[in-house]
Amino acid sequence: MKKLKRSARLVEMTQYLLSRPHRLISLTAFADRYQSAKSSISEDLAIIKEVFEDEGIGELHTLAGAAGGVKFTPKIGLEASLETIQTVCRQLEQPERVLPGGYLFMTDMLGQPELLSELGRMFATAFAGREIDVIMTVETKGIPLAYATAACLNLPVVIVRRDNKVTEGSAVSINYVSGSNKRIQTMSLARRTLREGSRVLIIDDFMKAGGTIQGMMDLLGEFNAKVAGVGVFVESGELGTEERLLEDYVSLAKVTAVDLKSKQTMVIPGNFFK
Repeated sequence: MKKLKRSARLVEMTQYLLSRPHRLISLTAFADRYQSAKSSISEDLAIIKEVFEDEGIGELHTLAGAAGGVKFTPKIGLEASLETIQTVCRQLEQPERVLPGGYLFMTDMLGQPELLSELGRMFATAFAGREIDVIMTVETKGIPLAYATAACLNLPVVIVRRDNKVTEGSAVSINYVSGSNKRIQTMSLARRTLREGSRVLIIDDFMKAGGTIQGMMDLLGEFNAKVAGVGVFVESGELGTEERLLEDYVSLAKVTAVDLKSKQTMVIPGNFFK
């Protein structure tokens, strides 16, 4: 790379850090990349750190020592998160989104890159500081959300299938009971996709009673893996607490009422904001 003026270097360094979250980058690497002294690089990083924190973009951590450097951790402020989720709640309350069984149509929302990026940052903020090796979700609507979260945490994604795919080789399959309708269903995970003992963050788009997520947790037991956390985009709050299969989870939005006859829905921010 050619030597840049400081203003251009600041822009390029910012983009470089934003595209490499949770990756330790040494001062030497920056100095070589921009053909600048480490003292100049340190001053630039101090400016970027201040802007990131003031604007709620994230945190820039400095690690001292020979093996040290800087690491960017994406985060989002509570005010910005609440503004996004309040908009989401208003959209979810649209009558045309009500589906049979009390579910809501969300596929279009989970196809919006800008919204997914914001949701991913919220989950990254909620689970910051936890030791996580991989993100897990179940096909299909939770996949975009899982990848958005993984992009912020710089982690791989594994996808649980409803049935075993020949192209994925041998797999572990289990039966689980759907928490809402009590039906027995099957899910499977290819053996090669998850290392034994992995610490897994489960991300899903919707949770009613929690049967699907409980099934994923049981499946993780077959790999001797640990659940590092559970995040859901929208939870249903219509069930009694005795029917909820999970207690420890983070939700971004909560459906508190659905009238199938009038198609009136009430959606509020989830427990992420408590």
